[in-house]
Amino acid sequence: MKNVAFQACLLLMVLSAAAQQKPHYTQYILNQYIINPALTGIENYTDIKVSHRHQWAGLDGAPVTTYFTIQGPIGKQDYRTTATSFEVPGENPRGHRYWEDYTAAQPHHGIGLQVIQDATGPLSNFSAYGTYAYHVGLSPRTSIAAGFGAGISRYSLKSYELDFGNTTVDPAVYSAGIVNKTKFDMNAGLYLYSADFFLGISALQIVPSKLNFSDSKITAQTGQTVPHLFFTGGYRFLLNDQFNLLPSVMVKYINPLPLQVETNVKLQYNDLLWVGASYRYKDSFGAMMGFNIFNKFNVGYSYDNTTTALGTYARGTHEIVLGIILGNKYADGCPRNIW
Repeated sequence: MKNVAFQACLLLMVLSAAAQQKPHYTQYILNQYIINPALTGIENYTDIKVSHRHQWAGLDGAPVTTYFTIQGPIGKQDYRTTATSFEVPGENPRGHRYWEDYTAAQPHHGIGLQVIQDATGPLSNFSAYGTYAYHVGLSPRTSIAAGFGAGISRYSLKSYELDFGNTTVDPAVYSAGIVNKTKFDMNAGLYLYSADFFLGISALQIVPSKLNFSDSKITAQTGQTVPHLFFTGGYRFLLNDQFNLLPSVMVKYINPLPLQVETNVKLQYNDLLWVGASYRYKDSFGAMMGFNIFNKFNVGYSYDNTTTALGTYARGTHEIVLGIILGNKYADGCPRNIW
């Protein structure tokens, strides 16, 4: 009975035009590119990320999100020539001297690809976007980037999963098989960044589309995809030559829902490992940790515990992010511009 009730709630979320239609990312700070195409090509190397998120583990039909991203620069040149351009034995490669010598990005382009699979109960959404961005320096230490993405979103409804046994549901609903709808989609963003701070604004799903699963068999109220606005900001505090403290915030706006606020803080040791915490207002709090391997691989893991009534039944939310760095000629461990 518990699973039936939960699936019924998920169905209401699916049919609601006002429900959030894009997934949560606890470790957005590790891959801001997933929510803002302006970060395409921001670093000196090609950045690959693979992530898997299992929300509300232990509940049938709970949200599961998996993504793959790859993005890198075109024509970017980095003219670092100081002693801190490369790691000096016994010295933190991301210590005070490194950030004192930080310079704005040279004008360059970036291209990338995002592939996202998001499933909640009987509804799933497969999205794929090609992205482009252009970066230019505004001052000796501050840069700005503008980017956009274009692609498709394919929504699938496994209508046969809407059969809740003794619960009254029209058989015509759950006998329609798998119903698919493919829609054109776009996203866009701006990103202002420096050695000490970043500010971003982006809009996902900016081409509203009517969405229904009637397929001449199901008669239900027509829904609609809605734009999702993201505002992000963060600041870097150099505590000493070994530790950086990196607080950040993300505000989401999805009409007609109220603003959603998420805070995030990382404590980074040298160029090697970090720990952190996050809080999503009136929803959850979490712990995070990660490390870098030979300046070519990085791993991040987070665990969220919901503060809502679902916490009675769920066993928390797990999210893992795996990164691969290609063409890392400056041997960067942690990103220079994405924190």
